[in-house]
Amino acid sequence: MESQRARQIVSSPDEIEVSYNGVSVWIDKIHDDDRTATVHLRQAMEERSEVAISELKEH
Repeated sequence: MESQRARQIVSSPDEIEVSYNGVSVWIDKIHDDDRTATVHLRQAMEERSEVAISELKEH
């Protein structure tokens, strides 16, 4: 995924399905470097990870 699209998803009022390594995630924040984002699993809202935006997939 490109950083521009990730930013659109974060600001969208619609629920857009995104996955990281085949697992559904929510994007919490796009970092200033435009290469990484903080995400959390849809099931476990407390565990957050910093991942490469290029590794995110929109469904």
